[in-house]
Amino acid sequence: MNTDHIRIAGAEVAVVGGSIAGCATALAAHRAGAGRITVLERTTGRLEDRGVGLAVHNARYAELAAAGYLDTAMPWVQLTTRRWYLRDGTAPLGRPLAVLPFPFRSYCWGPLWRELRRRLPEDTVFRSGVRVAGVSDAADGATLRLDDGEGGGSGASGTSDGVRGHDGRHTERFDLVIGADGYRSTVRAAAFPEVRPDYAGYLAWRGAVPAERLAELDLPGMPATPWAVEDCIYVVFPGGHVIIYRIPDGHGGHRANWVLYTAPPAGLDLASASPTSLPPGSLTDALHRHLTHVASELLPPYWGGLIRMTPREDCFIQPMYDFTAPRYTAGRLLLAGDAATVARPHTGGGAVKALQDAAALEAALRAVPERPDALDAYGTERGRTGRAMVELGRRLGRFLVQDAPDWRTLDQAGVAAAWATADGSGAFGGRELKS
Repeated sequence: MNTDHIRIAGAEVAVVGGSIAGCATALAAHRAGAGRITVLERTTGRLEDRGVGLAVHNARYAELAAAGYLDTAMPWVQLTTRRWYLRDGTAPLGRPLAVLPFPFRSYCWGPLWRELRRRLPEDTVFRSGVRVAGVSDAADGATLRLDDGEGGGSGASGTSDGVRGHDGRHTERFDLVIGADGYRSTVRAAAFPEVRPDYAGYLAWRGAVPAERLAELDLPGMPATPWAVEDCIYVVFPGGHVIIYRIPDGHGGHRANWVLYTAPPAGLDLASASPTSLPPGSLTDALHRHLTHVASELLPPYWGGLIRMTPREDCFIQPMYDFTAPRYTAGRLLLAGDAATVARPHTGGGAVKALQDAAALEAALRAVPERPDALDAYGTERGRTGRAMVELGRRLGRFLVQDAPDWRTLDQAGVAAAWATADGSGAFGGRELKS
């Protein structure tokens, strides 16, 4: 990338995608001295209502807090311990297999997004319901072809051509375009059209339920305190596992967040389809019956009951994909978050990597006036991190789902040794953020 002609101070910057990665990279551009920042979000729904969980390793939190992207005002729950269970007859919690450290903070997606959004400057233009139909890059700027029901002119951000086509589209030019638009990124497709997500062959079923409802799970033989607040639960079974931990609900309480990994049910063919997901409210009767079967027949009664009490309309399916762009920069197009790299959630570092991308991008943008190769360095370094996280996700996927051990034969030492082998480089929770 030749950045000699890119002036960061006062630059017109577009961020495609308004989720956590989008808000964080918009904040990065602002802190680096960019001028007007326009965030373009395709959906029209309330992003702050998303109730799924994410976790941030304590060490990564310290780095991101020092960089100004996380702080104690963002609601969180401290986790310390990971407890492994296996179904064993009618034992409510199952048979304990192992106890391992789990130094993570858990967050709820919606409240975390809301806090990041609140930190953006007041003059940030945040436009919802805008579809980016195309992206082109040139030496003097990047152009977005937009479909948002608006023409160019005084109401638009960036430099519009002022011409509205018969299809309702118009174009706007920016000095820089940051693609933070997820695994189906339009910006990445323009920068690296040969890069496509690879389907891993299995699914993550996700949901959350108010923690106070857990008192309804009054089962014979239940211990007085079945599940400590600081515990993250791993329940393993042949061909999959479920992870369960508490997250803040944004109102002073907790929700029980769960992610269940297993092969897709018969008839659900995702290998030949374009990358997709099944959002909340879209589960068919057959899919919901399959989830209920897994919860009832493969999980211990308490943990299976927790999943079954999750309202059907709050459950959704996230097929496992992974890929990474060779680098995170192409001309005036920059990538961040899932637009650049998707690693399977086993890594515990998806949100961390998106926030690290923002912190690294801020540092690179600040350095451009003195070091024209700074954005190239950002693209190369974050690309290396992305490749490492993709490989970690694949190793953990093989260990926990695709080629899992016979859990019945493992004890504390066996689980600890198997996990250490699968983790390999010790990057679980995200790699260290390099300054």
